Amino acid sequence: MKQDKRQVDVVVISDIHLGTYGCHAKEVLHYLKSIHPRVLVLNGDIMDIWQFSKSYWPKNHMKVIKYILKLISNDVQIYYLPGNHDEMLRRFNGFTLGSFKITNKILLDLDNGKKAWIFHGDVFDVTMQHSKWLAKLGATGYDTLILINRFVNFISERILHRGKISLSKRIKNSVKTAVKFVNHFEDTAADIGIYNEYDYVVCGHIHKPEMREITNQHGSIVYLNSGDWIENLTALEYTGGKWSIYQYDEAESIVDELEEELPSSEQLFDEMLMEFKLMNRL
Repeated sequence: MKQDKRQVDVVVISDIHLGTYGCHAKEVLHYLKSIHPRVLVLNGDIMDIWQFSKSYWPKNHMKVIKYILKLISNDVQIYYLPGNHDEMLRRFNGFTLGSFKITNKILLDLDNGKKAWIFHGDVFDVTMQHSKWLAKLGATGYDTLILINRFVNFISERILHRGKISLSKRIKNSVKTAVKFVNHFEDTAADIGIYNEYDYVVCGHIHKPEMREITNQHGSIVYLNSGDWIENLTALEYTGGKWSIYQYDEAESIVDELEEELPSSEQLFDEMLMEFKLMNRL
């Protein structure tokens, strides 16, 4: 029996990385189908063009894109803010199709009179600015680590009867330079937001869900990060005048549409083209 969808004013989701082994596309789809957002912000790295391969594009990944197109055809306001892994889309900055818009950043006026500045955040990444090849190499290594992590968790859960562990989280949390980078990233975003007198600054990119107030000598701001759908499976939700971090519960029973037999990739692609044609007529 289907449950009623949750009504949410604004949803910010980022770092899904469709097209990679670590992507939890099935969980993303289940989450999107469980809500009815007034505004959906896709805050970068939705598709991973860096690591795109024709040999790896599962049906569930295609279904996420198809469902987003369905939301557009239903007039849900959707903003796509490209990140570094889907930076190719930045050349289409300003493109609009019905309720869908591609833009590098947005300033949302919320119903409580406050302003939320939303962007992906890779502009603060020094590695991205000066050594993109190193960042791409790191992305490949990260995807490999995710595959190794899955094998380790299989052993941990099925044989040792222990819980899941995250190798990448342990590595990031134990490396001082990584911790220092995250702190610098958050402080930099907050400083700029305070200077511009915004109330909220919302980012993605660093895969670390967060919601906290940051203060400097000029004022304060609420910094938010939507996390990712590789390890944390989180999103940001704004409703009733308040922000919250949504955490997907892996113990949730994924039923209804997700358990039905999936059509072929060719059928999904044809259906997606049909959705696109319908939007062009609007």
